Amino acid sequence: MGYSNWSSDAYSTLSDTYAHKSADAIFAKIASSNMSPMNITIRESRDSDIHPTSLAVIINLDVTGSMGRIPESIVKNELGTLMNTIIDSGVKHPQILFNAIGDHYTDRYPLQVGQFESGTSELDKWLTSINIEGGGGGQNKESYLLAWLVGGRHTSIDCFEKRGEKGFLFTIGDEKCWNSISSDRLMNLMGYSQSENITDKQLLEEAQRLYNVYHIHVNETQYKDDPDVIGYWKDMLGERLIILNNHDAICATIATIIALQHGCDMSDVVGRFSSHTAGMVTTALATYSVGVISKLNDGVVTL
Repeated sequence: MGYSNWSSDAYSTLSDTYAHKSADAIFAKIASSNMSPMNITIRESRDSDIHPTSLAVIINLDVTGSMGRIPESIVKNELGTLMNTIIDSGVKHPQILFNAIGDHYTDRYPLQVGQFESGTSELDKWLTSINIEGGGGGQNKESYLLAWLVGGRHTSIDCFEKRGEKGFLFTIGDEKCWNSISSDRLMNLMGYSQSENITDKQLLEEAQRLYNVYHIHVNETQYKDDPDVIGYWKDMLGERLIILNNHDAICATIATIIALQHGCDMSDVVGRFSSHTAGMVTTALATYSVGVISKLNDGVVTL
């Protein structure tokens, strides 16, 4: 996957076609079989002649409750900001994998998994193949740990395997994560023959071996500034918890983080955005310390 090119012009055309459509008219009515996690194998981010230095980026979208508006915002307005900003910052070959996350206790589709892609139509295909279930269990917890499971166990990425460069994995939501998933649920959801339950910390550590892992807390809902929710994420990720006060700046924030870790200056990056977006991104990243891209022998990235 990821063997086609991004085109800003093509995205502008797509964005125009979506401008007056509802989410129901854009996204899949039922979860796509192509995104089913059952018996999942490997999602690959590979170098190619047109993408000789691929960079794997996984974006995990919470599709429960009010978070379901975020995929619509991305496909209509923000995908161009994401790709153009990353590429213009010197990361010429990003390959993006979009996943959807729900609640493995209550939802019918708690995990939907796309493919790594670089091209405009392919990225659009996987984004719009997501079913926005709108569920969730109302317990202030969702199944973000499934994103870490996919990243840590079910991806193979050339940026890490060939060059010792970690990819990026972002979860986006407004709640805490369940602290474990049972072996029975893993069997029912993914066909796993796993004898023991798996904890959130185990899966996070596995994902961190390959990826710079971040969580973007969308600070707009009933969990705005919630000390329980924010405390969970600070304990898990430290400075890699990003608190964002407006979901319209999600892609700008993701792109800025990637650009900063590749040596770009903050003012140069946010200078490409509107003053409103630049202000939101700058505020969200105000306490963020820029480190270096992790190499194979570095272990955990130092921020």
